[in-house]
Amino acid sequence: MGRTVKWCWDLVFSLVLFLGVLLPFSRTLMYTNHWAVRITGGSEEANAIASKYGYRNLGQIGSLKDYYHFYHSRTMKRSTISSRGTHSFISMEPKVEWIQQQVVKRRIKRDFKAGAFQYPYFNDPKWSSMWYIHCNDDTHHCQSDMNIVGAWRRGYTGRNVVVTILDDGIERNHPDLQQNYDQMASFDVNGNDWDPMPRYDASNENK
Repeated sequence: MGRTVKWCWDLVFSLVLFLGVLLPFSRTLMYTNHWAVRITGGSEEANAIASKYGYRNLGQIGSLKDYYHFYHSRTMKRSTISSRGTHSFISMEPKVEWIQQQVVKRRIKRDFKAGAFQYPYFNDPKWSSMWYIHCNDDTHHCQSDMNIVGAWRRGYTGRNVVVTILDDGIERNHPDLQQNYDQMASFDVNGNDWDPMPRYDASNENK
C-alpha cells in the first residue's frame, strides 16, 4: 500500500513538473543571433556600425531600403533570453532608427477539418466569383447547384462532348473558348452566318 501511494505521488510530481516547466518553456520566445536593423546612410554606414559593435552585416534585407541583416557570432544561436549589454548600445547610434533581435518562427501543421468541403484548386482568378458553379444554400443562398464540382471530382471533364449554345454575341477567339470552339458545328442564326462574334457599336444589341 505504501509503495502504491509513493508511486502516485511520484506521478503527480512528474505531471506538475511537466505542466509547470516544460509547457511554459514550449511557449517561450526563442531568440537567435540575428538582428534586423534600419540604418540611414547607406551600406557603408551600416558596415561601420556593424563593425563597431561586433556584428557582421549580411546585406540589405530583400528590397527593403535601409533595412539590414546583422549577425553576431559570439551570441548564442538559440536562447530564451534576449541579448543585452553591448547590443543595447547600438540602438543609441543616431543613424540606427530601429533594431529587432530575430526569433525562431515555429511551424504549426494545419489539420484537415473533417466534414469541411474541399474545392479543387483552379488557377482561374475569377473562380471565387463563379457562384453558379459552386453555389450552395449555406454560402450563397442559391439552389442552382448543378453538382459541377462533384462531377469534376469523379473524373468527368467533358472531353469528346460537343455542347451547342443557342446564342449570339459569342467571342469565339476568346482565350477561354478559342481552343474548344468548333466552327463547323457553329452557326449564327440571328445573323444567318457562321460567325457569332459580337459587334461592338451603338447601332445594335449584338454584344
